[in-house]
Amino acid sequence: MADESKNSPSDDAKAKFREALERKNAQNAAKHGAAGTAGRQAGAIHGVHGPAGGKREFRRKSG
Repeated sequence: MADESKNSPSDDAKAKFREALERKNAQNAAKHGAAGTAGRQAGAIHGVHGPAGGKREFRRKSG
């Protein structure tokens, strides 16, 4: 068994997937800046939302 290489086929596949993931993460980091999302909000919502309207007014039914 000493003649076998250290990398089995599953290890080779894992290495290929790991390299592909690193390339993907590098492209994503280049697109969004090296700092990532630290210090900024992600997504389409860019601020804190308060209540939609003013204070709610309750009215008694008449009748």
